Amino acid sequence: MCLVVLVLATTFAAGRAHAQTLEAVRERGFLICGAVGPLAGFSQVDAEGRWSGFDIDICRAIAAAVLGDPNLLEFRPLRGASRFATLQTGDLDVIVRNAPWTERRDTVYDARYVAPTFFDGQAFMVPQSEGVVSAFELDDLTICVADNGEELTRLREFFFENQANYSEVVYEDTADLLLAYRGGLCNVLSAPGRELNAMRRELPDPLIHRILPERISKEAVGPVVRADDDRWFNIIRWTIYALINAEELGVTSLNIESLSATRTAAVRRLLGLEGNYGAPLGLETDFMANVIRAVGNYGEIYERNFGPQTGAVLLRGQNSLWLNGGLLYAPPIR
Repeated sequence: MCLVVLVLATTFAAGRAHAQTLEAVRERGFLICGAVGPLAGFSQVDAEGRWSGFDIDICRAIAAAVLGDPNLLEFRPLRGASRFATLQTGDLDVIVRNAPWTERRDTVYDARYVAPTFFDGQAFMVPQSEGVVSAFELDDLTICVADNGEELTRLREFFFENQANYSEVVYEDTADLLLAYRGGLCNVLSAPGRELNAMRRELPDPLIHRILPERISKEAVGPVVRADDDRWFNIIRWTIYALINAEELGVTSLNIESLSATRTAAVRRLLGLEGNYGAPLGLETDFMANVIRAVGNYGEIYERNFGPQTGAVLLRGQNSLWLNGGLLYAPPIR
């Protein structure tokens, strides 16, 4: 009987420890964030060991929201698929990586997807010399694809539905796709758009290769937290929403200081100048302003990691604001 009580008490204590993520982060003094590593554009490391990328900026935004400083962050690159055990054991506070949101991942592994930060799907990359600007123009070409079941099946369904001809070259490992493409074994690559963009950056001249705009599957990628801490879930969610709302309202890291006297109610709420939207989350009144100062709005993050200066621009497409025909949408702050 005593053993049963001890086990139950230990389980309850562990659950409470996990449920107080905000307090644990503050007591530790820094956020522990996991993401895929490396994946060009999302998380890459330079010669001096400094990490940068879209995922890293999301991690920095969370650190700014919670601790007021985007540099109070320990980043841990993760290899493999979803890696949710690292959340369950408390080794990480949040995962920001490229494991797409699915019903099973959201319900089975004691993990919880927060909100999409990047919309994607299976796409195609071709040399500009092919003169192809749409996936629906693909015909009589050789396509390299990974034999992971879903991507190969989608490829076959797409060409069957469009009554187009193609030859497939199948590899077990995604890493082989770029080698085959560079070696002339195929003239088209098919993989998730974010992975194609990373591959394109490894080519000698990324600009002569085009990622076609269509997606033949749907994938939503975003932060994942433990399933037992609603407040932490809401903190991460409203950090993401702050980035999106900031872009919609035209608030950037460059003009934020000049908006202290604004009369626009939506902007005043975003910057913590009106109301106290941080209090229910256990955060400072100006936590969203801290986020924008640290990393900019969503558009700034996207531009920094996928814009022309990277040498391999990735069109926003689905990741445009809903006002511009994209899927990016955040509830209002009020």
